[in-house]
Amino acid sequence: MLRHGDFSPDPPETQWLTETGPDRNMQVLKAFWFRDPAGRIWTTPANSKIDGASIPRALWTLVGSPYTGDYRRASIVHDKACDDADCNATARRAADRMFYHACREGGCSIFEATLLYIGVRIGALTPHVAAWSTDTAAEILGPRIARTYQEERLETDFRATADRVMRQGETDDPDELEQRTDDALVAVTGLSAATLRFASNKRTARGRNGTRGRRSKAQPSAKRR
Repeated sequence: MLRHGDFSPDPPETQWLTETGPDRNMQVLKAFWFRDPAGRIWTTPANSKIDGASIPRALWTLVGSPYTGDYRRASIVHDKACDDADCNATARRAADRMFYHACREGGCSIFEATLLYIGVRIGALTPHVAAWSTDTAAEILGPRIARTYQEERLETDFRATADRVMRQGETDDPDELEQRTDDALVAVTGLSAATLRFASNKRTARGRNGTRGRRSKAQPSAKRR
C-alpha cells in the first residue's frame, strides 16, 4: 500500500475573515504542513490567507466545498502551494500531485481523491478555456435560482473528463493520474497537449492578496471545437 505522507501533528487552526466582497477567506493562525512521500514539506505559514479557490466554485456541488470533508487539511496546504507556484506550470502541477497525496492521507478514497485532483487541474486551466471563463459576477451575486452558461459548461466538461479518467480503472499513482487527466482534458477541451502542459493559473485567477490575477499574453484561451 502506497504511503501518501503525513500532516502536522496538531489540527489546523484558522479563523474566518470579514472583508469587502464575498466572505470566503480564512487566515491560518498556526503554521500547518504536509510531508509528501518524497519527504518534501509543504508549509502554510501562520497568517497565510486561504480561500479554497483551487477548485472552481461551480464544481463544489459535485466535489464539495474546500472547507469540509476529509480533504480540508489538503486544501490548506494546496492553496499556499498554488500561490507559491504563481504562474509556473511545473510548480502548479507538483502542487496538484501533492494535493492528491494529501487527500489520500487525509482519508479520501482513491475515487474521491481522483475527482478532487481533476477539479484542481480544471481550476488551473479555467482561464485558458473560453467556455469556462467567468469574472467575479457569479460570486458577487450570491444566492441564485440559475447557473450561468459557463458554470454549466464547466460542470459538463468535468463530468466528461472524470468519465474518461475513471473508465480506465482506479489508480493510486498521481503521475499516472496526471497523464490520464491530461489526455482526457485534451479530448474534452480541444486544448493542444503542449498548451495543456504549460498552462497554469494563480488559484483560479486569484492572487495572494485576494485580487483577481491577469491572464498572461502568452497564454491565450482555447476555442471550443
